[in-house]
Amino acid sequence: MENKRFVRTEMLLGTAAMQKLAAAKVMIVGLGAVGGYVLEALARAGIGHFVLVDFDVFEESNINRQILALSSTIGQKKTEVARRRILEINPQAGVEIMDTFVNAATVPSLTACRPDMVVDAIDALNPKCDLIQALQQAEIPFISSMGAALKTDASKIRFGALADSKNCALAKFIRKRLRRRGVDIGRINCVWSDEQVCLPPEALALPDEAPADGRTRHTLGSLPTITAIFGLTIANQVILELSGGKK
Repeated sequence: MENKRFVRTEMLLGTAAMQKLAAAKVMIVGLGAVGGYVLEALARAGIGHFVLVDFDVFEESNINRQILALSSTIGQKKTEVARRRILEINPQAGVEIMDTFVNAATVPSLTACRPDMVVDAIDALNPKCDLIQALQQAEIPFISSMGAALKTDASKIRFGALADSKNCALAKFIRKRLRRRGVDIGRINCVWSDEQVCLPPEALALPDEAPADGRTRHTLGSLPTITAIFGLTIANQVILELSGGKK
């Protein structure tokens, strides 16, 4: 292999697998705590083409858990910071940017890209449901992240069908809404934590001011370790699926 950036991965997976990764197009929707670590691992695995979807900018409060959030990136678009990061790791990668707020009106533009795999790292309920429904209808493979906030036990993180998830408030709401929409939740793969949490008063807070997108969301306490493991678990599964598995 002429490009020594990925030689250790090629030693493990084989040349054919690396060629599949280089030819693959992966869309990452949400470039925050989970999505940033997905991006980091997939770029270092040699994924050849990325489609990055996010409408937000980095804030100082992101620094505790988001790998792309630094003092130098505060105020910058997440998509642009992510694009630069990928190209620093692999200058040969193709990167498309979509500064898009995901909802029922915009998901057709996402599915029209026809990626080989989509990573759903959205943390908002309705946009997440809109994306999952559209991806399943378009028969585009995807993996979703459920809620990593408020969790502290890394040993409780699981990968499997959404229908099998438990002790995750976000997954519970997602299952309920998707069933109402007629979506087959047994076909949705996701990462979740089945840790039961006891919510301390300081772990949940309302924002000081209304967000720019008009959505009122609670601020939840979270650890950099758990969100990173969520992202890396998803990335590992994407690598294995797109490469054909360990050879």
